[in-house]
Amino acid sequence: MILTKDNYKSINSLATGEYKEKGSKFLSYAIPFTKAENLKEELELLKKEHPKARHWCYAYRIGKDGQVFRSNDDGEPSGTAGKPILGQLLSSDLSDVLIVVVRYFGGTKLGVPGLIHAYKNASIQALQNAKIITKTLKSSFVLIAAYADMGVVMEVIKKLNIELDEKKFEDDIQLYFSVPKSEVERRLQAIKASFLRRPIADVQWDEKIDQITIKELDA
Repeated sequence: MILTKDNYKSINSLATGEYKEKGSKFLSYAIPFTKAENLKEELELLKKEHPKARHWCYAYRIGKDGQVFRSNDDGEPSGTAGKPILGQLLSSDLSDVLIVVVRYFGGTKLGVPGLIHAYKNASIQALQNAKIITKTLKSSFVLIAAYADMGVVMEVIKKLNIELDEKKFEDDIQLYFSVPKSEVERRLQAIKASFLRRPIADVQWDEKIDQITIKELDA
């Protein structure tokens, strides 16, 4: 998998795993996860599914560089659960992923090394069953034009091979598209040069276009 500065690895759907040690059962869930505010909801779903479990330990990473992250031992000795779970996300270089490991206590204490080993291996099992995908950081835009300019607009769209995310035909034409973040200036410069019928080198990427508007949308 070749990654560029706009790309990073994640998973595309829920994956599960299981690890057993001295009677304790560790059920692991790798979940696509992009918003920290959804954590409570994800945990509540698993607690309803496993009401008799003893612990629901987790870790997550969000964003291209995984700069938003958190881990939690949920009552296990400090550093024995959340940290080894997070460690597997780091070693796999995955982001936008939440791993929750649900523990059913088997009656025998595992000790600090045993717990670290169990939570690590439960996480590995889930990630081994996950389908790894490449995600791309993009900026989203909408191109707005009058119906009288439809011919020119569609000519530029076709010429530059712009893939549209959505089309809306209301009081005006609204065409939605996305551009990898590292290519925004170059791509918008080329689009605007085509509309202005000037050489690309003579057009600034943030230059205004008469009667046609390109707006960046909030992430």
